[in-house]
Amino acid sequence: MTTVRINRTALTRGTLAALSGLLAGFAALTVAELVSAAVRPEASPVTAVGGAAIDRTPAGVKDFAIRNFGENDKFVLQLGIVITLALFALAVGVLALRFRRTGSAAVLAFGVIGAASAVSRPDSTGIVDGLPSLVGAVAGAVLLYVLIGRLTQPRRIPGEEEQENEGGWDRRGFLIAATAAAAASTVAGAVGRTLNGRSAQDAVASREGARLPAPASPAKPIPAGAQLRVPGLPPFTTPNSKFYRVDTALVVPKVDANSWRLRIHGKGVRRDLEFSYQDLLDRPLIEREITLCCVSNEVGGPYIGHARWIGVRLADLLKEAGVKPPSRGGKADQIIARSVDGMTLGTPVEDVMDGRDAMLAVGMNGEPLPFVHGFPVRMLVPGLYGYVSACKWIEDIELTTFDDYDAYWVKRKWARKAPIKTQSRIDTPKPFGRPEAGTVMVAGVAWAQHRGIEKVEIRVDDGPWRPAQLAEQDTVDTWRQWSYPWKATPGGHTLTVRATDGKGDVQTEKRTKTVPDGASGWHSVVVTVE
Repeated sequence: MTTVRINRTALTRGTLAALSGLLAGFAALTVAELVSAAVRPEASPVTAVGGAAIDRTPAGVKDFAIRNFGENDKFVLQLGIVITLALFALAVGVLALRFRRTGSAAVLAFGVIGAASAVSRPDSTGIVDGLPSLVGAVAGAVLLYVLIGRLTQPRRIPGEEEQENEGGWDRRGFLIAATAAAAASTVAGAVGRTLNGRSAQDAVASREGARLPAPASPAKPIPAGAQLRVPGLPPFTTPNSKFYRVDTALVVPKVDANSWRLRIHGKGVRRDLEFSYQDLLDRPLIEREITLCCVSNEVGGPYIGHARWIGVRLADLLKEAGVKPPSRGGKADQIIARSVDGMTLGTPVEDVMDGRDAMLAVGMNGEPLPFVHGFPVRMLVPGLYGYVSACKWIEDIELTTFDDYDAYWVKRKWARKAPIKTQSRIDTPKPFGRPEAGTVMVAGVAWAQHRGIEKVEIRVDDGPWRPAQLAEQDTVDTWRQWSYPWKATPGGHTLTVRATDGKGDVQTEKRTKTVPDGASGWHSVVVTVE
């Protein structure tokens, strides 16, 4: 009987020790959140550790995450971090039951890791970024030490001897301390989130108050025949809410346009320039139809979209700074664009200044840029994959050379230069669809930005290539829809598509992965005709 009671008590104390670790971890995170409101939201440990994890993740793993989780990859990462922290906290609590000081020291050590992650981030403002993690860790370590003390110290009853047996720990004291800690941590977290939310209110207000002027060079109307009326085809213009998002920002930056500044400097710059958001709005703006594509887009993938963009010609700003392209004797052959979150993208100077509509965009589909797409300003260079051209939340442009500097993705084994490859996609019928026999409309999109699409062909099974009907082409910088009336016969069939770009180059059959410079190969779908 006594042995059973002692074992039950030990089990209860072990469970409560694990709970103590969880409460200590919760306290560490919420106190860190509160302190980050006084430093900056990006310095909170989950954001800092998550950002560091993204930075250190191999390109293949990132590509897997994007392929399998899409725009939810950040949520999955955050969830993974929280689960890992919870498991760590549970284990530390159990450890602390036997080694009280060691358990508390483990909490402090994890705080040091969080602080180091925050300070090492590309957008770090200095050692102060480590304070939230450190202060939170101290709070968590102290709380764990106190709670474990209630589980290990003998219970004292007035007028009696100390209870030295296994049941002599302070249940009431533990319950009071744990409840108070949980309540205080919850309040600290709520206050921290509220304060951090207020820091973004100015940014939200600046976007709501932004008014885009009429462009000096408006886009031509989209041809009526650019949009085919085929069920299953995406709209020619992608709504902002449906436009793909692929980036490394664990928390979407919310930048106040009123305080935002852009600096242009570096090699070959005669004089440094600085622009405010209003400075850009006051300049002659261009409006253009441009299709963007992510290098992580697999054959037939969804990471491509089209929008009408408004912004300032980037080449004009570079010329004002005295920059010349390498073909005209310029000293710099690479632009390093830096985001407010520390991301760096490297773009060939020659491509920006060769006459294409490279711009610093301020508007998307008739409204100021959404925050997730780079408000207040982002860079766009038609014909190049986004990782070398489409810097969101841009705040710095440095002229340099490819020999002198490798941008973020290049350091992770992606190619330095990445023109968009000629690609095509079947949107309807869907893979493993079951259309009825008869005429089935096969349709999709093709793209080869800055070269245009000249021809699209369809093959059924191993038959000959047949020309598809092309929608009208808007510009060489936009995707192009196509359709093919297929006389479908019962049974299983494989439909394959390929495109030919404006230079006469046929899309290659050779399959390659997205790393290092984009996927290639023909897109196919298998269907069963009933």
